[in-house]
Amino acid sequence: MLEVAAVGPSDIVCDLGCGDGQILIAAVEGFKAKEAIGYEMREDVYKKALEEVTGANLQERIRIINGDFFEANLSRPSVITVYLNSFANEKVKLKLEKEASLGTRIVSHDFSMPGWRPMIEDTLQGDYASHTIYLYVVPAAFSADNPCNKTGP
Repeated sequence: MLEVAAVGPSDIVCDLGCGDGQILIAAVEGFKAKEAIGYEMREDVYKKALEEVTGANLQERIRIINGDFFEANLSRPSVITVYLNSFANEKVKLKLEKEASLGTRIVSHDFSMPGWRPMIEDTLQGDYASHTIYLYVVPAAFSADNPCNKTGP
């Protein structure tokens, strides 16, 4: 996901539903992102993510919030990652359309954003299944002017 989004040192990465924090850690350690922010609703998973971040000694560059990402301010991140289902993507896309800044890269794992056209759709073969990564760029992903959104001749 981070590779497809071309994460680099000037990026602020936000993971909506960050689980154990591995995307955040990879963003900061492996891709040298300036900052990473994660949202996780489940308290037990949130605590595990905090342990992982502390264990990697990255608590100054990674912040994890135990709360609903629908309450998040999504205007700051330059990259937003999601691994949600189709129903959740349908709901979160409205928030992204309202709040994400111009040029923000939105990366979705396995589930597309209904009604948007990805700039990149990359299928990766894993050991047991294939996975599709979708990259969207604001506002082109949901703009009628995006040549990727045109169908037919």
